[in-house]
Amino acid sequence: MIPFSVLDLASITQGSDAAQAFRNSLDLAQHTERWNYRRFWLAEHHNMPGIASAATAVVIGYIAGGTKTIRVGSGGIMLPNHAPLVIAEQFGTLESLYEGRIDLGLGRAPGTDQRTARALRRNLAAGAESFPRDVMELITLLGPVQPGQAVRAVPGAGLRVPVWLLGSSTYSAQLAATLGLPFAFASHFAPGELLNALNIYRSRFQPSQFLQAPYAMVGVNVFAADTDAEAQHLFTSLQQQFINLRRGSPGPLPPPVDDMDQRCSPTERSMVKESLAYSTVGSPATVESGLVRIIAETRADELIFTAQIYDHTARLRSFEIAAELVLEAAALAASLT
Repeated sequence: MIPFSVLDLASITQGSDAAQAFRNSLDLAQHTERWNYRRFWLAEHHNMPGIASAATAVVIGYIAGGTKTIRVGSGGIMLPNHAPLVIAEQFGTLESLYEGRIDLGLGRAPGTDQRTARALRRNLAAGAESFPRDVMELITLLGPVQPGQAVRAVPGAGLRVPVWLLGSSTYSAQLAATLGLPFAFASHFAPGELLNALNIYRSRFQPSQFLQAPYAMVGVNVFAADTDAEAQHLFTSLQQQFINLRRGSPGPLPPPVDDMDQRCSPTERSMVKESLAYSTVGSPATVESGLVRIIAETRADELIFTAQIYDHTARLRSFEIAAELVLEAAALAASLT
């Protein structure tokens, strides 16, 4: 059975606030834990009115404290925004509190616009370029203390929190392969380089103390409902939010609408279709067909589902339907490859 996980943005919906977003995230984590999801990851974004998970490590602690078995982690921490020692201490603290349940996914983008990146005191000139060095520094800080080591992560040293590299291009795929780390691709919003990145990662992978064979996770938007029409209706919330972001006016997650054609231009519709190509939207049968295609095409070792659905009850139901479908979809995909 292919493992399946959750990527959550702690979405703030129109008319609501961050406090309710966090309560909804915890409820979703508890729900997906009951449905045997493997991980529940939260993403770092800043200055985004529709995303409440900016203080990612804090929210991870809240979710881990309200669950029992599901792994909780970052998808991801944007490492150029932070000193590696700070992240080692934060995730060392989380691992000490919730032993064996914490993941540390790392990205090299700022997770925001350039002005906000400057407000984060990020070195825009060197941040991304120093990413490989910062990753290695962070891994070292989470490893065993070495003789004469003057700077230690307390807690953190020796805890070996699992580190993943995240990306939407071939850069992180190549780095993950070189370092022998698991790799997750952000195909749920930037699928263009997915297959190329997976090929590079698998073909260049070097076994390491962390991983003996490549392990790739693929992001998928899953909007599942009882009928195709209902699911397509739910999907319009994400489509609107995506268009608003590209227009430079991000905001809370809007309620679904009946007709997207009245809200965007043909060019915007084409952009959204391309960016959200790794989405499966519809009834259980339609969603299963989409999952079969994605699994067969990517040969993913794990899928991570995200669903920015305005109605919380409908969101819970979507993740429930997806959990019911994955096993059969994986078996059907295997028969095609």
